Amino acid sequence: MKTTTYNPSPLEVEIAQALEELQGEIGKRLAGNEIVKVENRIAQDNPLVKFYFKDSDGDPHEVVFKIIQTPDKF
Repeated sequence: MKTTTYNPSPLEVEIAQALEELQGEIGKRLAGNEIVKVENRIAQDNPLVKFYFKDSDGDPHEVVFKIIQTPDKF
């Protein structure tokens, strides 16, 4: 299927939603870190998903996923 919209593309949006929905599974795989909050900016060009963590020492951390689909190559 050819992509007709890139700002954001449907695939970018689906991946951003999947990351947010999988936060429980992701959290189970992170030793010593707890997911405190997930921020999802789906509507912006190149969706962004930000995970906020607290480690075993109580220190806060952030990890940002910027989702960018490159143009189709047909």
